[in-house]
Amino acid sequence: MDPVRSFTDAVAVHHGRITALGSAAVGRITASGTTVIDLRGRLLLPGFQDAHVHPVYGGLQRLRCDLTGSTDASDCLRRVGEYTRAHPEVAWLLGGGWDIGHFPAGAPAREPLDAVTGDRPAYLVNQDHHGAWVNTAALRHAGIDRDTPDPPDGRIERDAAGHPAGVLHEGATRLATRVIPAATDHEYRQGLLAGQRYLHSCGVTAWQDAIIGPYLGYADTLDLYAELDRQGLLTARCTGALWWDRARDETQIPELLSRRARARGSRFRAETVKIMQDGICENHTAAMLEPYLGGHGSGHSHVDAEALARGVCRLDAEGFQVHFHAIGDRAIREALDAVAQARSTNGMNDLRHQIAHVQVVHPDDVARFRALGVAANIQARWAVNDVQMTELTTPYLGRSRTRRQYPFRALRQAGAVLAAGSDWPISGPEPLQAVHAAINRSEYGTDQKPFLPEQALDLGDALTAATLGSAWVNHLDDETGSVELGKKADLTVLDADPFLLPATEIGSVSVDMTVVDGQVVHERSR
Repeated sequence: MDPVRSFTDAVAVHHGRITALGSAAVGRITASGTTVIDLRGRLLLPGFQDAHVHPVYGGLQRLRCDLTGSTDASDCLRRVGEYTRAHPEVAWLLGGGWDIGHFPAGAPAREPLDAVTGDRPAYLVNQDHHGAWVNTAALRHAGIDRDTPDPPDGRIERDAAGHPAGVLHEGATRLATRVIPAATDHEYRQGLLAGQRYLHSCGVTAWQDAIIGPYLGYADTLDLYAELDRQGLLTARCTGALWWDRARDETQIPELLSRRARARGSRFRAETVKIMQDGICENHTAAMLEPYLGGHGSGHSHVDAEALARGVCRLDAEGFQVHFHAIGDRAIREALDAVAQARSTNGMNDLRHQIAHVQVVHPDDVARFRALGVAANIQARWAVNDVQMTELTTPYLGRSRTRRQYPFRALRQAGAVLAAGSDWPISGPEPLQAVHAAINRSEYGTDQKPFLPEQALDLGDALTAATLGSAWVNHLDDETGSVELGKKADLTVLDADPFLLPATEIGSVSVDMTVVDGQVVHERSR
């Protein structure tokens, strides 16, 4: 992953650093006490880095009612029922991971959930973490009824008579989360450790947690990260993105400065601020320049464009990297405009602002990423012809906007830095599955027609985004992200060399070993 994409046949590691490359140089320093690992044709890469992930949420979900991987609505309800019967001790049934594509209009009803949960309240976050499925008991506990108004930044799904139907979208989730008993410190601790173990098993050695602050009923995890860092339990390099409260203005910046100072540890730091500028296309909350088809409006910008520009200018001046969530073309333009204002006011710098998701990008804005020094943080597993795309997105975007989705190749050709994030638990964290989707524009193991294959990346670019590109946005590229002399020995061993495989088989490759600072943090038994 160096600038010329070179290969070598041996790597030496001493005291956590790469000290020699190539069999001749490595042979000269190999001694009787040296541990030698023969890769036997496997491929060694720099450790994968996830530039947009939620390890605590993912870890907690694995420990709760995990609906990830449900094949359809019936399977989803079966899993909820099994969890309910297996855990009679829990007062609230919590978890998530259900796929909106498995339900009509992406909105499951409360009645089937009532049938498998009984009178215990259930709150199950969907796979994209922009809404939650709730049963009748949860609605009753939260006091949500026919007369409850929608909050400004959310919506209560309603039936024909106007009664709550069972899904709370975006900010409406807070109507329920305020009455859910808080998870204990022990649960959060176990969740982060479980998330770390799973990410290591996927070859991930570093990440950026894209929300450090209260969200969707989850607590602020700043102190959790800091405490595990002090105890030496963080084996990954962790960057945190401090949550921007969109109900407030730039007067919150002094608090963010204080939080940043508290987070400067050994393996954890939080020099970034996360601004969620819009929602998602599937429920018509992504902010679009033109209205959705079918009378669904044009989405919602969570932060007014002028207020966004003022806030970003202040954050930039204080040395914060800004990490935007922007999916619709209007939200992406507003984020770019805000960075442009910051560049004009404060001058160019090396803060490495980034826009995550970049789903619908107006052609006029593609070249602006490079011009403004803004990285495109891509979630390649979303750029496929799955049910969410074919039934919940493209019918409401229309032909021209559909063809503007996930323009990875266009951004790369325009000179933008590409970083890769999984957004786990919204989608799986396995980097090789994302690399497969970036190259094939389809999911591994499916017969999907490639989605806009002209926007596919080649294998080298896809791997670079998942290693050096993500290291760049995490400000870790001086020490990690490539296998080069003097860099830290953060490494991943794959069970096969994807450069020797057909493109359609890249998703079959998995991780055998993960190394951080020269120490093995995951090894698959063979």
